Amino acid sequence: MENSTVSFYFNFTMFMNIGLYRYPAFIFCLLLYTFIVSANFTLILIIIKESTLHEPMYIFIAFLSVNSLYGSTGFFPRFLMDLLSDSNLISRPACFTQIFVIYTYASYELSILSIMSYDRYVAVCHPLHYRRKMNSKTVYMLSFLAWVCPACNLTVSISMVVRLPLCGTIVQKVYCASWNIVKLSCSTAAVNNVVALLGAVLIAFLPFAFILYTYLRIVVACWKKSSEVRGKVLQSCLPHVISFAVYSITSFSDTALSRQNLDTINPFVAIILSLEFVIIPPVLNPLVYGLKLPEIRRHILKILGVQAQIKKITPVEVHQIQQ
Repeated sequence: MENSTVSFYFNFTMFMNIGLYRYPAFIFCLLLYTFIVSANFTLILIIIKESTLHEPMYIFIAFLSVNSLYGSTGFFPRFLMDLLSDSNLISRPACFTQIFVIYTYASYELSILSIMSYDRYVAVCHPLHYRRKMNSKTVYMLSFLAWVCPACNLTVSISMVVRLPLCGTIVQKVYCASWNIVKLSCSTAAVNNVVALLGAVLIAFLPFAFILYTYLRIVVACWKKSSEVRGKVLQSCLPHVISFAVYSITSFSDTALSRQNLDTINPFVAIILSLEFVIIPPVLNPLVYGLKLPEIRRHILKILGVQAQIKKITPVEVHQIQQ
């Protein structure tokens, strides 16, 4: 019976280092999760309800909020339960389900940011052809690729990890991660490392390179324009740049942490670094887009009953930079 339990369950050891701090941590994380759900759900409702926001840019922002709800719901309920539990065991099926949800959340975030960068690139560099290039058919196709491709890629990668024979049950993390499971493998992980590396290139580095390329082109296109035009472009692109920077920093922190010897790192620092990319983007995205984009901010203030005169700036204005 003991052998069956050991082989079927994984044990999160990082929760042992929290001690009595688990109770204030639980309250704080519960409030954080409540804010994430409320803020992102409100942003989605505003974009769906207001016909003036039925533009590709705002549709992709809604996708970011949907992904934030998806990733947060896949992480927080289990995490909150573990904070109050004395036994932090998770079954193998639940562990691999959590891996799939968290990794697809991270991949969706990057793929959505990629198509958002393409949308801004077309708006700034090809404004006269924006309506033709970013028509409904293109939006549907890009949306399909953003959601389906990462899921297919990760299904293949995770299925290889599932088949690994394991010689341990200790996971030095507060949630299941693919690399932590691979390190428990009894057999050589050379083939899996190669596949994981190729998957990382496809999922991460190529979209990163594409986003950097599109913004390089945007900077070049705006270089010789007037300050008014540059201001409009900055107002349109800045929230996306902030989201991309936040995602890049938080995901890099988690990736770097997973390659370190956690026994030599302060446990509280390790926990914070490992939680950044599943907490900070869902918290900041609705704040950044809600406060920085006047069209969305105007509707939020209307909901809050605040009467304010805010200049209405639509994506079409950005398209005029070459006129």
